[in-house]
Amino acid sequence: MFNTSGDRRDLLRQATDKWLGSLVQQAEETLVRRRFARPPGAIPEVAFLAACTRCGACSDACPPKAIRVAPSSEGFAAGTPHLEVTLQPCVACVDMPCATSCPTGALVVPERKWQGYKLHVVSLVPERCVTFSGVTCGACADACPVGATALSMDPEGHPVLKAEGCVGCGVCVRACITSPSSFTLHPVER
Repeated sequence: MFNTSGDRRDLLRQATDKWLGSLVQQAEETLVRRRFARPPGAIPEVAFLAACTRCGACSDACPPKAIRVAPSSEGFAAGTPHLEVTLQPCVACVDMPCATSCPTGALVVPERKWQGYKLHVVSLVPERCVTFSGVTCGACADACPVGATALSMDPEGHPVLKAEGCVGCGVCVRACITSPSSFTLHPVER
């Protein structure tokens, strides 16, 4: 016997899921004019924009003052916190004062330090790095707040990025002695 009511429910559920997915995508495209690097512990972007009250608590709590506020020209994202690591990188504070100070849940402290968040994806450009020309360095690895689980030097003295440990704070980009930096940052899709 053919169960038409179950088939109709499944069809309606699939159509509703597809429609809701489309609405979320449209909201992201309409509400988000550009992708911001959010402070550590940020929830997915659309939920972040809805949860953040633009209170400034995270910015006030940030020890290196790395958290900036989006200007009014950014539409719905205006007033929300973000990072501009070229001005001041996040230093990946172990106690995450930015997330702990958030009263709304837009920023959440992960269960394990330096796990559960990624600010940027960092890449090494070997052609720029002086260690590949025989010059001894290590400024990047020395400056990395996460340590050897994110960035270390191999036996030949070249930097080794470890994607699973790197939070993308940007400290290595600023610490690098080359200009432009031997490290590049790429946005993280949320």
